[in-house]
Amino acid sequence: MPITSVQTSNAPAAIGPYSQAIVSEPFVFVSGQLGLVPATGDLAGPDITTQTTQALENLRQILLASGSDLNHVASVDVYLTDMGNFSVFNGIYQQFFSEHQPARAVVEVSALPRGGCVEIKCMAVCAAR
Repeated sequence: MPITSVQTSNAPAAIGPYSQAIVSEPFVFVSGQLGLVPATGDLAGPDITTQTTQALENLRQILLASGSDLNHVASVDVYLTDMGNFSVFNGIYQQFFSEHQPARAVVEVSALPRGGCVEIKCMAVCAAR
């Protein structure tokens, strides 16, 4: 089974030695996405709302470049630096996953790269399947 690395300019470049995603059919493994703006590499804003929206959009763009989409996501892992932001995060998340609701875990962590307040990664299946 071949393993393919995914890279799209529609999402931020990796900030370390990893790929935006790996495709090993029928699966797509998307690396953790911060709320970074692809064009600048800066956080979309200082708050949970802007960062969550941008992180989920980054996730969507990587999935599309991988031959998948949000409707084919099986599992999502979320890291928040403040669990007090859970309800705000959840409201934004629900806009991206309204009908299709993958399995999910949300945990609080002490810090994230670049001072982010949210990081989101997922596992999906290829849309052609």
